[in-house]
Amino acid sequence: MPAPYPFGERVRIKRTGPSPGRDPRGQPLPGPDESFDLPGCVVTPRQQSPQVGGSDQQERDTVIVGWTVYAPPDHPRMPLRTTDKAVIRGVTCEITGEPGDWGRSPFTGTRGPIQFAADRATG
Repeated sequence: MPAPYPFGERVRIKRTGPSPGRDPRGQPLPGPDESFDLPGCVVTPRQQSPQVGGSDQQERDTVIVGWTVYAPPDHPRMPLRTTDKAVIRGVTCEITGEPGDWGRSPFTGTRGPIQFAADRATG
């Protein structure tokens, strides 16, 4: 079944537009807010297993570090940028790595989703 998924979640993409110039100290001014919603996304927890024999393994087996999101590919604001942030279930996350495009299915010809990793933003 191609995206958007009828029972999927809405993910907010926070995007800042190009800088309109620089301040008196030469620092770039923040650009305009270009945020948008991606409806019909599949959101799954992404885990990281601790190193075998490490101190973390003694305390817990799995750590949830963020989410994997499967988003509809046909949104007019696509493609996603690595500088974008995603708000998932009220938590602001950084998009980690390059978003992946599943392309077309060789079996059905339907368009696949855009997959990206979103880590909880810290600091």
